[in-house]
Amino acid sequence: MSKGIGKAAYKPVGVLMGLAAGAVAGVIFRQVWKVTAGDGEAPSATDEDRGWVEILAAAALQGAIFSVVRAAVDRGGAVGVRRLTGRWPD
Repeated sequence: MSKGIGKAAYKPVGVLMGLAAGAVAGVIFRQVWKVTAGDGEAPSATDEDRGWVEILAAAALQGAIFSVVRAAVDRGGAVGVRRLTGRWPD
């Protein structure tokens, strides 16, 4: 089996899993924000009624959650490809 098989098998899986990771991360972020801030909706950067600290805290939290979910999904996808193909995707 060539080295490229694992990578080729992972590409379409990785794209689909990346989209799913973004959706899951968004749901998790909204729930965490609701619990921590007591507010149903996170501020956008252009929300005039929100302060810098709140906006930057929301952005940092959202980025951290997205990164963790994406890393978990990418790692799980790579493990799955290795199980199917016997090769780690490069």
